[in-house]
Amino acid sequence: MDALSTPTIAPASQGMAGRADPGQSRAAMISSDFETFLKMLTTQMRNQDPLNPMEATDFAVQLATFSSVEQQVRTNQLLESMMGQSAVAELAGLVGMGARIAGPVTFDGSSGVPLSLPPQSDADSARLVVRNSMGQIVDSQSVPVEGGPMTWRGLGADGLPLPAGSYSFEVSGYKGEQLVGATQAEAYARVVEARRDEAGTTLVLAGGREVPLGAVSALRAAGG
Repeated sequence: MDALSTPTIAPASQGMAGRADPGQSRAAMISSDFETFLKMLTTQMRNQDPLNPMEATDFAVQLATFSSVEQQVRTNQLLESMMGQSAVAELAGLVGMGARIAGPVTFDGSSGVPLSLPPQSDADSARLVVRNSMGQIVDSQSVPVEGGPMTWRGLGADGLPLPAGSYSFEVSGYKGEQLVGATQAEAYARVVEARRDEAGTTLVLAGGREVPLGAVSALRAAGG
């Protein structure tokens, strides 16, 4: 697995390219509406009854009302902009962190893979079984039945270093010689990209695997 080290800034989502800025559209709409309002107000003044003209206060009320609406729209526009910046900052904060997930993770050939082993409550012994991307067992070692954190060093059953690649981890519980259960162990993988779209937030892990944020059971700082 890649070391949890220097964060890489996630590239902007391609789905945003080519989209019209809603803030700019609203600004143009406000300008157009204000011009229309002024034309209507001018027409109203020209065609009012000279014997019963509109009070100046009535014009002031109309101007104040329009100004209030315009200001509210601009305030909403500013709030949306601030929320968008906050969302980008949140995504950037995920990049470089270690995400704990079930399933295969990438071993870089040098750094160990941090694991979280599930407990085997009905067993009196347990073994960690490691499989490569072909599903072949490349390592099997005794682990505590109570589970907990450990680091897989990337060594095969013969004690020799294994090549870089994708590996998955499973803990098998035994009572005597009988297998009583097998549970997938979770491993930490470094987040290299984070993006958000209509489906939610997606994390891209070292090695290229993509997982939804909801599939992540824990996050930790780089090097943690």
